[in-house]
Amino acid sequence: MTTPGRWRGWAAPASVGEWLDLSHPLRSDLARIPAFPAPRFERIRAMPADPYNLTDLHMVAHFGTHVDAPSHFIPDGPGLHEIPLERLCGPGVVVPVAAEPFGLIEPGALEAARPGDIVLLDTGWARHVGGPRYHEHPSLSVAAAEFLVARGVKLLAVDFPTPDLAVVRRPADFDWPVHHVLLSHGVLIAENVTNLEALSGRRVEAMFLALNVEGADGAPARVVARRCE
Repeated sequence: MTTPGRWRGWAAPASVGEWLDLSHPLRSDLARIPAFPAPRFERIRAMPADPYNLTDLHMVAHFGTHVDAPSHFIPDGPGLHEIPLERLCGPGVVVPVAAEPFGLIEPGALEAARPGDIVLLDTGWARHVGGPRYHEHPSLSVAAAEFLVARGVKLLAVDFPTPDLAVVRRPADFDWPVHHVLLSHGVLIAENVTNLEALSGRRVEAMFLALNVEGADGAPARVVARRCE
């Protein structure tokens, strides 16, 4: 018999898994787009010489695991602080994708996406972070981006630097077509996620907790997810 008035803890369905961190810890030597300035993380106050520790951060908004706001490529698109919270969290799917260096991800690989989903692509590319192969990543075709828009997903997350063509393969007139297709239709983009293996092929609940920076075209994010079925 249950004793009334006694705290029993938070109720949760047995099928829900533990939260997993899908973010790269920020550090100065983390892989970045070569055109971006190097980040700097500096301890400017340190105990015991000072009464407290204080770290000064300098980095572009698109360093490490981060979320792109529509204004990153769409002039009249919303900035980070204007993105509704429901666009940054909710149900989704981790889609395993067999990928080769500079490979192209086509719509057929994305059939598991449902309307309203957050779609996370597990290509395994995060294991190359810190090495030259990380910049030889696969990319989405324009048709794949258009498929995600038509399917009604709200966010695409990739475990590599960008869903567009790798920087080292871009022609002089490159215009980021995948970013333009997705962001112009309100499909947010998250880049440089990691630790997807344990969730690969599963339905998940995910949160992309990007910093609420007013007017920003993107922001670093603590990304977490858990199995939900």
